[in-house]
Amino acid sequence: MNAVLTDMAALCAAGDGGGLDAPVLLRREAARCLHRRHALGELVAFSARDPDKDGPNEDGLALLPVGEAALALVVADGAGGGPAGEEAARIALSRLRTALAVPGVDLREAMLDGIEAANADILAGGSGATTTLAAVSLEGGARGVRLRPYHVGDAQVLVCGQRGRIRLETLAHAPVAYGVEAGLLDAGEALVHEERHLVSNILGSREMRIELGAPLRLAARDTVVVASDGLFDNLHLEEVVEAVRKGPLPAAAARLAAQARARMAGTAADTPGKPDDLSFILFRPG
Repeated sequence: MNAVLTDMAALCAAGDGGGLDAPVLLRREAARCLHRRHALGELVAFSARDPDKDGPNEDGLALLPVGEAALALVVADGAGGGPAGEEAARIALSRLRTALAVPGVDLREAMLDGIEAANADILAGGSGATTTLAAVSLEGGARGVRLRPYHVGDAQVLVCGQRGRIRLETLAHAPVAYGVEAGLLDAGEALVHEERHLVSNILGSREMRIELGAPLRLAARDTVVVASDGLFDNLHLEEVVEAVRKGPLPAAAARLAAQARARMAGTAADTPGKPDDLSFILFRPG
């Protein structure tokens, strides 16, 4: 674990913290960490391929500034295997980028329109490819930064305070997550459940539905996590919160990546891991 943490710390410290003044779409096979600043706050994005596979990283993420007063953060987790899943994730990110690039756009409508357009394009491709998606829109104002979450499938959004209080947690569209919510499974059972890979809502389906959350006004020390299931299928919720709630954001990203990768590699003996592509974005206002 210590070696993994050292590697992740070096990777996440390498970012220059430069300004985010143009859209960034990240789809990489090798592990990559980006550190950026926007008028609304600071963010770190991380993506790495499943350590057990040779094919492409089917995750993708996007950092999409909308002028100086708004920002969208998106993680897409392609399914279907290899190039098909990677392409579905690419389409989702690309359509959101296009929808948000319209001058004077209404952020909420553009997010919904972009996801709907992505679903239509993936279906029209006819390959059977699918992708999950989690995103947040962030808007600045006189009272601070306002966040709104959007998700389809088991990619998730989490917001926690510096003391660890959970202010927002989206519910994965998955049978196992519903079982936990209903009290039929506990969190430990969910992490090792044989059906934890199943999802009940996905882009690339005619039944796709977008879950749109209520707006949330962020506090000064809140941390936002937008992540693929490679994170939440390997770490307990309290582990994620403890890793990200305090300290410099690149260091928080390094802890989170190291813990998830160690769990995947089987070096964390307390809980079995699930090797998977891993992508997440951390954001703090200010």
